Amino acid sequence: MSNINILAIESSCDDTSAAVIQNGKVLSNCVANQEIHTLYGGVVPEVASRAHQENIVPIVDVALQQAGIKKEEINAVAFTRGPGLVGSLIVGISFAKAYALSLGIPLIEVNHLQAHVLAHFAREPYPVFPFLCLTVSGGHTQIIIVKDHLEMELIGSTLDDAAGEAFDKTGKLLGLDYPAGPLIDHYAQKGEPRFEFPEPKIQGLNFSFSGLKTAILYFLRDNLKQDPDFIKNNLNDICASVQQRIVSILLSKLKRASRETGIKEIAIAGGVSANSALRQGIKSLEKKMQWNTYIPEFEFCTDNAAMIGVTGYYKYLKGEFTDQSVTPLARWNV
Repeated sequence: MSNINILAIESSCDDTSAAVIQNGKVLSNCVANQEIHTLYGGVVPEVASRAHQENIVPIVDVALQQAGIKKEEINAVAFTRGPGLVGSLIVGISFAKAYALSLGIPLIEVNHLQAHVLAHFAREPYPVFPFLCLTVSGGHTQIIIVKDHLEMELIGSTLDDAAGEAFDKTGKLLGLDYPAGPLIDHYAQKGEPRFEFPEPKIQGLNFSFSGLKTAILYFLRDNLKQDPDFIKNNLNDICASVQQRIVSILLSKLKRASRETGIKEIAIAGGVSANSALRQGIKSLEKKMQWNTYIPEFEFCTDNAAMIGVTGYYKYLKGEFTDQSVTPLARWNV
């Protein structure tokens, strides 16, 4: 049986990534970061799309070289169609179209959120179906029942801001660089969660982080009036307190989802799944809740093309291809 080689492209936000997947196994996974956004305190769409244009050809070349695969051996090109920044998506989609057209091979569109879930199939051990996946990234917070590789049911989602946004916007209030999530995690490990922040009372399995952000804003405002050095003198404890509350909100909903569905196979995915407190919280609940838990390796947490390629592989097996008329989708649910 001949090998199935998938070239994968990811360009939904500010990371340009390319990967090669052979028969579902990751041969290479290369990422070009865009550190320039640190200067602006957040991703600037126009800057991101221009950087993708500069990075995409070199990163694909590196991915092919690391995989030891020639372009003539590629059987299909998988790419992120959405959700994401339209300008960034256009770069990746345009490249994928041209590459596939030049080689006369199929195109495979991939939902970025679905790919985050299937990042668990980039390395063994694989989750057992059905499983619950808490997907937590900069722009999305969701709980999904994963029934098969390509069959998923959304049962909970954020009503406003996502958990990743709560981390980043808190970081901005604290004067931290973007992206602030990893920095808050770093400082939190040195502090104690001695400040109390409210937990929103949202019905069902949905999330809301806008109220928490407001509470943090007022907390800092009031304490800075009394002590201009409050943040400087309490940074570690503030970060620990904010992180503890965000993680407790996430885990509370996940426990409820497990009880309501009876599913005890539990996974986390997305950029925030790299957070140490969330990873520790999931593991600490494993015995108490009688869960089997699955936590992705760090390289598969943030945006990467390997997860796009893995998803593309399963779509290839089912013959789910798209054509040259495909356009980006800024919003696209699982």
